[in-house]
Amino acid sequence: MEGFKLKEAAMSHTYAEYEKSAQSIRSRIRIRPEIAIILGSGLGRLAERIEDVAVLPYGEIDGFPVSTNKAHAGKLYAGRLAGREVCALSGRFHSYEGYGLADTAYPVRVMKLLGVKTLITTNAAGGVRRDLNPGDLMLIADHINLSGRSPLTGKNLDKFGPRFPDMTDAYTLRLRDIAHAAAERAGVPLYKGVYAFMPGPQYETAAEIRMLAALGADAAGMSTVPEVITAAHCGMECLCISCITNMAAGIADGPLSDADVVETAGRAGEAFIKLMLEIVKSV
Repeated sequence: MEGFKLKEAAMSHTYAEYEKSAQSIRSRIRIRPEIAIILGSGLGRLAERIEDVAVLPYGEIDGFPVSTNKAHAGKLYAGRLAGREVCALSGRFHSYEGYGLADTAYPVRVMKLLGVKTLITTNAAGGVRRDLNPGDLMLIADHINLSGRSPLTGKNLDKFGPRFPDMTDAYTLRLRDIAHAAAERAGVPLYKGVYAFMPGPQYETAAEIRMLAALGADAAGMSTVPEVITAAHCGMECLCISCITNMAAGIADGPLSDADVVETAGRAGEAFIKLMLEIVKSV
């Protein structure tokens, strides 16, 4: 009788797969990106500011996942932004779409292989802290992972990082200081807080929001944390900004909807773009 065999995580990937995706991008862009930006729901307009741009739909990149969220364009933009060579991913992947966490963070390792040293992630989030309002921008200082899972589950890829990566400075303090200074120069209010990662796709209940507040969370959302964990594992510096698009259940006056989230993110777009341009040129 054949003995028990440990199975790898269903959605883990090989180093060769990441390299194949990186080469697929490398062969079609004219830059060597130093910064990668992941754009969340309703925040894709920043990509329009990229100059000398090459646009790659995700479906044309070897091995890349494809976003199914209609609020995400599903395209990679490679060019120059605020004088820096960047890749901007307009659209990300979520576990609620049926992807494993390793899939949701797949682009991070691909960006690492392209030479990216700094990852900037953005998202739309629900406000848990009561002094936050729709349209506010919040710099993430730390997170609480309530999914009970990690994108690093499975065989460790030693070429990217260690089996047990440290998360103490996952949200790089140096970059947070740069962001606060950039916000002051740009005249854009920038709050600071803790982000709670929830699996979704349903919004949280009022009881869950009370729990998150008790745990010390300031905002809640369904993304970003797998990307940050993966970036920390790769040795990348990471900066994360949430656009507070709605107040969470039990705090909001009415029901929550995805349409309201996208609309609010769009209204905050000019302040967001102004802040991001100042940050990118300062990193």
